[in-house]
Amino acid sequence: MSLLSALFLSSGDPALDRRHEWARGLLERGDVQAAIELLDETLIRGPRFIAGWFLLGEANELAGNKEAAITAFRRALKLDPEDRLGAGLRLARLRARKPQTMARAMSPAYVRTLFDQYAGRFDRELVEALHYSGPALIAAALVKTAGERRFKRVLDLGCGTGLMGEAIRGRAEQLIGVDLSENMVGAARRKQIYDRLAVADLAYFLAAEPETFDLILAADVFVYLPDLKPVCAAVAHKLLPDGLFAFTVETHEGGDAILRDTLRFAHGERHLRDAASAAGMRILLLENVATRQEQNRPVEGLLAVLGAS
Repeated sequence: MSLLSALFLSSGDPALDRRHEWARGLLERGDVQAAIELLDETLIRGPRFIAGWFLLGEANELAGNKEAAITAFRRALKLDPEDRLGAGLRLARLRARKPQTMARAMSPAYVRTLFDQYAGRFDRELVEALHYSGPALIAAALVKTAGERRFKRVLDLGCGTGLMGEAIRGRAEQLIGVDLSENMVGAARRKQIYDRLAVADLAYFLAAEPETFDLILAADVFVYLPDLKPVCAAVAHKLLPDGLFAFTVETHEGGDAILRDTLRFAHGERHLRDAASAAGMRILLLENVATRQEQNRPVEGLLAVLGAS
């Protein structure tokens, strides 16, 4: 995604909403100062217009006005404590916080809003525009580590529209998917490849689910988590003794986790290894991969297959 968010929450006033779109158009054409002036005027008329404050933050960030951007994003966050537009992430980026201190920077409401609005065009844009290949790479990695083994119970974390489910369905006797976005789950349901689907936060689902699994998958999901340790620990409790956990992350040359300009988290190899070790899981396979492209360039990533202890 570009610096300008595609997300939008209506003010409830069509005139203010139109001014917001005019300001966005000015920004996209590069007339940043005119957009700032238009948004300033708009927010005098609608001081509780969440999307207006958010766009003003983006405009000031583009203009290099860091303090003004922080002020605008703070106002958006105050008006919308759920943080459906992701103001907390922008504040984290502007303040260069360490990942350990921003575990709540990416709110569940932001992820839900992002993918609820993206669901209708998700498959087309991800596969055709970004050349996404995460599910195919995970499926190939499972052949390397487990041969042609079939899995009795498979859990697809962050299943989205079902791209990973499509890649693994032939090897799963029972396939369960969970995602935070109701619209994404709706798209997955229409494909009729899952035996059960749930709309839920991953951590809550793993804590509440009574069953165990012999394969748990997460394709391009952990880019929305700053720390892999909690999810690895939760997964470890849900794996059978011979169970496998396969997932992808974006990565970087450092050892820790960082928030990238794309507002996705990248995890260093050391961070991944530490998370696996803390959860008592063995690394069976760890490969450098690129699951997607940005601006026609591969995005560095890691693919891991872990075994239960």
